[in-house]
Amino acid sequence: MSVSELAKNLHGSEIIKIAGEINELKRQGQAIANLTIGDFDSNIYPIPDQLKQGIVEAYGHNQTNYPPADGMLDLRESVSSFLKDRYNLNYSSNQILISGGSRPLIYSTFLAVVNPGDKVVFPLPSWNNNHYCDLLKAEAVMIQTRAEHNFMPTAGEIRPHLKGASLLALCSPLNPTGTMFSKKDLEEICDLVIAENKTRAAGDKPLYLLYDQIYSQLTFGHHQHFDPVSLRPELKDVTIFIDGASKCFASTGVRVGWGFGPAHVINHMKSIVGHMGAWSPKAEQVAMAKFLRQVDYVNSYLDKFKSRIQNSLNTLYQGFQQLKAEGFKVNAIEPMGAIYLTIKVDYAGKTTPDGVLLQTSTDINSYLIKEAKVAFVPFSAFGTDDEVNWFRASVGAITLEEIELLIPRVKAALLKLV
Repeated sequence: MSVSELAKNLHGSEIIKIAGEINELKRQGQAIANLTIGDFDSNIYPIPDQLKQGIVEAYGHNQTNYPPADGMLDLRESVSSFLKDRYNLNYSSNQILISGGSRPLIYSTFLAVVNPGDKVVFPLPSWNNNHYCDLLKAEAVMIQTRAEHNFMPTAGEIRPHLKGASLLALCSPLNPTGTMFSKKDLEEICDLVIAENKTRAAGDKPLYLLYDQIYSQLTFGHHQHFDPVSLRPELKDVTIFIDGASKCFASTGVRVGWGFGPAHVINHMKSIVGHMGAWSPKAEQVAMAKFLRQVDYVNSYLDKFKSRIQNSLNTLYQGFQQLKAEGFKVNAIEPMGAIYLTIKVDYAGKTTPDGVLLQTSTDINSYLIKEAKVAFVPFSAFGTDDEVNWFRASVGAITLEEIELLIPRVKAALLKLV
C-alpha cells in the first residue's frame, strides 16, 4: 500500500542498523565489545545518586501530570543559573526551553527557522542533520572536513556556502569525532556569520546558527570549550544552543534537554515541541531543578565521571597508537571531549581469511565485528563517503577492562588480512 513521499524517502538510522547486527550476534551467544551507540551502560555509569533520589521522591509526591509546554519554571530558572555559572552566559527563563532530551530541540530549531527548499549548511561527519533536512525538504549543503584538521570545519571551508543560507549547524565537542573547535577557528566562523547577516536587508530572515554543545561539560586535558555568544556577543540574537543533562550526567534515559536562544525563536520552538508532545517528564524536571542547584555535588560528580571517561578514551587511544607504532595501518586522534574516539582502520583492498575483499569502511567494520568481536561506527553512517576509513568509537557502554582486552583481538584480526 502507498505511503507518503516523506515516509518512502526517509532513511533509517545507520547506527541502529549496526546495533541490530550486533544484537543478533549477541542473541547467538557471542560476546561483542560494543563501541557503537552514543549511550551509557547504566550499570557502568549510573546517573548521579542525588538525581536518582530526587526522581524517586518526585514520583512519590505524585508529580506525574503534564508539565508546562516550555518546561517547569523552577527548572528553567535552575538552567539559567547553571548557564551563568558554567559558561558565563546570561539567559532568562523565557529564553530557555525544556524538552525530552536534545533531539526534539534540534528538530524544532529546524522547523522554526528553515522552510522547504532553504539551504542548511553543516559539516561532515555530522549527526542527524541530513535526516532533519530530509524531513523538511531543505537543501542540505554538506561540507567534507579533513583528518588533518580533526574533522572540524574551518572558516575557509564554510565561507563559499553561507550566501542565502537559513541555518548553519555546528557541534562542539563533535559527535561523532570527540574533537573540538579551537578559539581561533570558532571566532573565524562566527565572523563569517556576522558578515553574512550584514548583507541582508532589514526584515529579511537572518542566517541562524545552531550550536550543539551537549558534550561541553566533558572536555579533557588542556582542551577548552568555546561558544559563539561568548566569543561574539552580537550573535546572541541568531544563535540557538542545544544542551541538556543526557551526556554530562550519564542521563540519556532521563530525557531532560534544554535549548536556549533568542526569545522570538524559543517561543516558536515551544509551540512546536508542545504540538509534538515532546516535553520532558514532570518528575524528572522537578528532580533536575533541585539537582542542578547542588553545585558542590555536581562538581564532584563531574570530576569523577570525566576521569573515568578520560581513562577509557586514553586507553583506547594508546592501544591504537601502539598498533600504529608496530606498523599496522591504523591511527587515532587524541581524546579532546565527549565520549568518542576517532580511529582509522585503513584496510580497504585487503582480503579476509575466507577470501572476501574488503572494499569499504562498512566491510572493514563487519569484519572486525565477526573476527575481533569489536564494533565501531564507520563515518559513512555520519554522511562521509564509504571509502573514508575512519570510525567512531564510543566508550560509554564498555568497561576499561574490556577496552584493554579488545586491542589484542583487533591486532590478531588485522594480522589475518592479506
